[in-house]
Amino acid sequence: MDVPLWLALVVVGALGIKLIRPPWWLVAVILLGGYLLADSLFAPLIDPITK
Repeated sequence: MDVPLWLALVVVGALGIKLIRPPWWLVAVILLGGYLLADSLFAPLIDPITK
C-alpha cells in the first residue's frame, strides 16, 4: 500500500495534536522541517536510520 507523503504528514500531525496537545506552531515547524529534510542532501544519511 503506497501512501502519499502529504497524507502521512497530515495523519501524524492530527494524531500528535489529538494525543499530546502541543502548540500548533510547534507541530507545523516539526512537520514542515521533516518534509524539507526528506528532500535535502541529508536524506541519504537519514534513510538507513528510518528503515
